[in-house]
Amino acid sequence: MLALVGWSAGCAEAMAVEEGDCSNSRTDISTDRPDVTNSSLVVPRGSLQVENGINWTTRQSATVIDGSNSRLRIGIAQCIEVLFDLPDYFHALRGRATAGYSDFSPAIKRQLGHLPGDIELSATVGLEIPTGTARIAGSGYGAYIQFPWSKEIGGGWGLSGMFTAFLFPGEPASNPTLEPTFAIERQVGSRADFFAEYVADRPRHGMAGQVFDSGGAFRITPTQQIDVRAGVGLNRAAPDYLFGIGYSFRFDNVF
Repeated sequence: MLALVGWSAGCAEAMAVEEGDCSNSRTDISTDRPDVTNSSLVVPRGSLQVENGINWTTRQSATVIDGSNSRLRIGIAQCIEVLFDLPDYFHALRGRATAGYSDFSPAIKRQLGHLPGDIELSATVGLEIPTGTARIAGSGYGAYIQFPWSKEIGGGWGLSGMFTAFLFPGEPASNPTLEPTFAIERQVGSRADFFAEYVADRPRHGMAGQVFDSGGAFRITPTQQIDVRAGVGLNRAAPDYLFGIGYSFRFDNVF
């Protein structure tokens, strides 16, 4: 884990961005939801952003609801944020499934700047602290490192994606689990955008779960957003269906 942090820090220094390249209080809210692919942008320095959602997930044996799927993001410096995934509660609406909480997960994210081809790139390193229900979150500490990216291609269209490597607690046979994502986005007017996304979870051993995801977001104000998503599993290792709704907001110049 320390090696990953040090490596990310080295990347950040090597690809330092200019101050004007990162978000500021005049930038519209940009969230890590509703799609799996996170934003390649950080929140403005001194701002607090709260992202929330509720999800329904259906498999052959059970239907599970979880919420609130909450992430706190704080801009601690120019182009750097810390984020906290709060414990999320899972409950079976149909069938048999374990009820309980996920782990508390802190992380740090650095906006790295533009790659060749005008691709915006960030890096995130996170830790899973064993505070949740063991049958849901696993036993022991976990960690992840991820690289979200995005590229505008004109006419309101854009491409984005993310590569994540997970170390899940108590699952040596699955570690590392790699998760590539790829999304096509379309902005409609100044307040709305839609996306279609492919997600694959590839454990070290076993079948990869593949999902087609879609949805959109609407900015009520420059600092408030509502969103919706719907997805379908592409093979038996993935959920059959998933659906989610969310509300996010940002307070500027808090710190």
